[in-house]
Amino acid sequence: MTLTRTLRALGAALVGLPIVAVPGCASTAPPPPPPQSHAGRPDRGAQLIAQYGCGSCHTIPGVNRANGLVGPPLTQFGARSYIAGELPNNADNLRRWITDPQAVQPGTAMPNLGVSAIDAQDIVAYLYTAG
Repeated sequence: MTLTRTLRALGAALVGLPIVAVPGCASTAPPPPPPQSHAGRPDRGAQLIAQYGCGSCHTIPGVNRANGLVGPPLTQFGARSYIAGELPNNADNLRRWITDPQAVQPGTAMPNLGVSAIDAQDIVAYLYTAG
């Protein structure tokens, strides 16, 4: 059998087979949109981030003196897949993490700062809108 006939036979055999996506391969599909919080006030969230002292450990865009290096930078937070490497990045999980990080990941370096539910909602709204 010639090479041409072999290739034609192979091509004919492959027609109709499903296409399988392989994890880790490059994709031309656009990334999913960042998570959003439809509740909360981002403007108040920035003030609360400063009030609770989050910037002493984290670098946070748009918050004065938020240039800490202990925790990860919170820049482009909405583009991240996970929170603390544990939770899928969405508003409910971020509120949960902010209000009681030790319950999510016992022994984490993130302290429980006593953030109320309403304050966490505003902080979440800010983090998803900040660059």
